[in-house]
Amino acid sequence: MKLDSKHLLLSLMMFGLWSCTTTPSGTPQEEIPGPHEDQQMEMGSIQVLQEKVIVHTGLDVLEKMGFEPLLGRNVGVVTNHTAVNKKGAHLVDLLHANSDISIKAIFAPEHGFRGKEQGGDAIPGGTDPNTGAPIHSLYGAQREPNPEMLQGIDVLIFDIQDVGTRFYTYISTMGYVLEAGAKYDIPVMILDRPNPIGRSINGNVLDEGFESFVGRYKIPIRYGLSMGELARMIVGEKMIPGLERLELHVVECEGWTGELYWSQLDLTWLPPSPNMRNTNETLTYPGLCLLEGVRINEGRGTEFPFEYVGTPYMDGKLLARELMATEVEGFTVEPVSYTPVDMPGAAMNPLFEGEVVNGVNIVVTDPDKFKAVDFLIHLLVITKKNYPTEFGWRSTRGPDRLWGGSGLREMVDAGKSASEIIESYQHELKEFEKIQAKYLIY
Repeated sequence: MKLDSKHLLLSLMMFGLWSCTTTPSGTPQEEIPGPHEDQQMEMGSIQVLQEKVIVHTGLDVLEKMGFEPLLGRNVGVVTNHTAVNKKGAHLVDLLHANSDISIKAIFAPEHGFRGKEQGGDAIPGGTDPNTGAPIHSLYGAQREPNPEMLQGIDVLIFDIQDVGTRFYTYISTMGYVLEAGAKYDIPVMILDRPNPIGRSINGNVLDEGFESFVGRYKIPIRYGLSMGELARMIVGEKMIPGLERLELHVVECEGWTGELYWSQLDLTWLPPSPNMRNTNETLTYPGLCLLEGVRINEGRGTEFPFEYVGTPYMDGKLLARELMATEVEGFTVEPVSYTPVDMPGAAMNPLFEGEVVNGVNIVVTDPDKFKAVDFLIHLLVITKKNYPTEFGWRSTRGPDRLWGGSGLREMVDAGKSASEIIESYQHELKEFEKIQAKYLIY
């Protein structure tokens, strides 16, 4: 079903009218404090009185228009708890309040519509008590909306906050929504949001044959695009076959430029998943999530996932010294000891549960310089060198799925240096950068 010419024209006007100029607010606000504020103060990375850049998300922009392109439409909404406007009102509630828009169905990604389910857990369906709309899970056996779920829907709206990392599954869900739109002739509208970790790219490009739900596209681990930009790339580069007939609309952000990090914006951070609690974790996650395939605890089972790393056999002071001696910039570490525990809804049965773990606490002090994947590679090489008998992989499948190839595991096992491993994907990044440039909106 195509949007009629009036609505299409309005959409195009919307894209042209809402520019992305950077406008600092008139009221200085403090940096959102993280768990290591005292360290960041010492490093000079916190400006207590820092002006924030005013940003309006795609939802805010669409709301300014009075939801005009959706009036008289039956909509399906692919979303979770992060789809809120600047006042904290949720997309579903805003649509429901408009008598000219009918919500036919809600589709939930990993972690559920309310974002409270642990990663990897099956997501139940149900009914939204506020709207009466059925909630369909797109995580588990059914990842693509089927014809029964889509019955009577004129437009699919996608609004989820992402973290700019290839193995974060919301971008895979978006791909399945694009496929459904093309297959069943339903327009897809992406309400764009800023990539919290900006424009920089880092890590290897996915190898052919290693596609999975934690890696659907031939992009680097840190790919430097918003969801709307990535959706256009997926269609334009034919990363999913059969999207040629898709009618795709992206409602662009206002005020965000791609180089800006979340901490510079006037937006409120809502953890998009239970273990993505602050913006420091979004910066370390592209590297430290790979520890889910390694016999090193990645901070799950603590209040600081993807900030604490360690094992029972490590010397935290030694690890801190060796990490600070690498060529990776933009971070600081300090030795820590901690005990991972079960945390219902966030981390059940974490690695080394109930054991005293020694390691380091990582704080990003300069997001422009910090490269999380390079940091991870140094961490692996240092750990294997210092503890060759204790170091190991949780399985073969785990690290290969997250890396999107067997190269990392094979190079580390072969004793390659961190510099050699990092150099192995630099050519891929240069080639991807050319593709990325074609789809930049901001």
